[in-house]
Amino acid sequence: MSEHANAAVPDLVLGTAGHIDHGKSTLVQTLTGTDPDRLAEEKQRGITIELGFAQLVLPDGTAMGVVDVPGHEKFVRQMIAGSTGIDVALLCIAADDGIMPQTEEHLAVLELLAIPTCVVALTKCDLVDDEWAAFMADEVRGRLASTPYANADVVPVSSRTGAGLDELRAAIQKAAHATARRAASSTLRLPIDRSFTIKGAGTVITGTLWSGIAAVGDEVEIMPAGTRTRIRSVQVHGKPVDAAAAGHRTALNLNAVSTEQVRPGDFLCTPGSVVPTDHFDVDLTYLGTPGNDKPLESGSRVHVAHGTKECIGRVLLMDGLPSIAPGQKATAQIRTEEDLPVSYGDRFVIRSYSPVHVVGGGVVLRAHPRRTTTINEGDKALLEALRSGDEAAAVQAAFAQAEYPVSAGEIAQATGLSAARAAKELAALVEARNAQRISTGNASAELFTTKRQLQKLSKAIENALLKFHAANPAATGIAKDALRQSVMPKASAEAFAAVLASAQASGQAVMCDGLVSHPQAGAGARVLEEQNAQKLSDILREAGVKPPFAADLFAQADLAPKQAYKALGVLEKQGRIEKVNDDLFFDSQAFAALKTAVAEQLADGPASATELKDAMGLSRKHAIPVLEHLDGTGFTRRVGDARELVK
Repeated sequence: MSEHANAAVPDLVLGTAGHIDHGKSTLVQTLTGTDPDRLAEEKQRGITIELGFAQLVLPDGTAMGVVDVPGHEKFVRQMIAGSTGIDVALLCIAADDGIMPQTEEHLAVLELLAIPTCVVALTKCDLVDDEWAAFMADEVRGRLASTPYANADVVPVSSRTGAGLDELRAAIQKAAHATARRAASSTLRLPIDRSFTIKGAGTVITGTLWSGIAAVGDEVEIMPAGTRTRIRSVQVHGKPVDAAAAGHRTALNLNAVSTEQVRPGDFLCTPGSVVPTDHFDVDLTYLGTPGNDKPLESGSRVHVAHGTKECIGRVLLMDGLPSIAPGQKATAQIRTEEDLPVSYGDRFVIRSYSPVHVVGGGVVLRAHPRRTTTINEGDKALLEALRSGDEAAAVQAAFAQAEYPVSAGEIAQATGLSAARAAKELAALVEARNAQRISTGNASAELFTTKRQLQKLSKAIENALLKFHAANPAATGIAKDALRQSVMPKASAEAFAAVLASAQASGQAVMCDGLVSHPQAGAGARVLEEQNAQKLSDILREAGVKPPFAADLFAQADLAPKQAYKALGVLEKQGRIEKVNDDLFFDSQAFAALKTAVAEQLADGPASATELKDAMGLSRKHAIPVLEHLDGTGFTRRVGDARELVK
């Protein structure tokens, strides 16, 4: 590449706004030396129809991308698209005209899209005297007083004479320095505002990078279609670079796609990072239209503008709210006729269906909610946390609503936060003992739940198994997936497996040959007994003539006393072990060896307990119970302090 842009340092983007014929395009050309009107029709008619682009170099050498938007009321849609991703607004108001209808509409769009800073260019000052220009500047300041731009600089300028241009550049530089850079994010999101073909290169798209980095060779996904392609080359301000970062006005040459497959209004995203949706929950501000106090009725059809796309949708107010008046806010669900790749925190604008005017907008809270406007207290807590930007509270609210054990990824989807942020907040809940991790056998699929939820779901599994056995007394057990469909139909396979493992550990279920049974139900009970018996048998066989006593034996087998004694009874009936007393059990072969040693010692006559202990090679702790057991079974008998064989 001939030049390399520092992808870690984003540009800021300047966007024009204002009424038609208030000198936006002429001012951009005077400031930048680039005519943003690129269409023949625009030049012929003298108005901007589509978005125009240029580069502005400020006095300190800082470069800004410039987006010039249409001012005519017929092209407000393009204006909204052009305002997507801009950092500083250049609001143009002609000194001889003042604030006009499209000035108001454009100002509303800037506020609704939360454009951080604004500079006002009081254009065409060469057509009025100084007194009138000062009066008009005061009028503008008065109008901005109730907006986020109350402190915006108002700079009188003339593109014809050049008056005020240096002051305007300085004001733009000041606003740029006061504008916060975009938050770093690894996820690429770019709303496409142009798509065209260059001979010999192929399809090129342009847009302002909302987040992430666009680098040569990266695979990207075109939303909402889901088509995947690769970036062949990257340009910033017409110069080739290796990569462009969030905030850059960017042109990308895409591999093996046509302009039919990627259009203005589409999004370019990191593959798999965005799932388009046709319904999303929002924090809505309703402005109404000037001179009209008509409320916004729930269910109203509107034009929904998001990124560089506009489509038809309906606004459904939450909790049965019938309508809202101009100036009011409400939580609503917007349902669109086309899928949109929205994410938490995205700004949008709504325009009335007919006649078309900007009437409101707001911010996306949940990109993938249930299709309902009836919300419970948990939903309200989550929406309020998202509205206030309290990420910890949002994770807590989403976790509290989870029906099953959840992963950080699932909480991320429910809240719109990144998976890393969701994982961090879940870890904090674990640290505070308000959550617990459960293993799935897959380190990358860690799940989170509560003790109460785990007990509740384990009990549900137990009850389902009892019901199954009652209805199918001859069945060995139920298939694992059939049980999941019965108890946890909406749960992931990992979540169900983790709960089932918990139910098995607590003796509420048993698994064998892919079937799940209840421990106390026929075949299931036998399977469990056999599994437990084998555990105990293996331990006793390995221990030989020095087995652990009951408490240690049960601990090694990870069995409760009740389960263990039941299994030991099975082994005893099968002749696989010898029960000496309730606290000591031997493998049958090991015990036979002890009997042989005792018999050989007593073959020449009676022997003391110490002599028999040494003959068996046991400690007194093991030897005395063995000798007492041999007495009790009639193999030996005591004669004073000695023992002899029973003949």
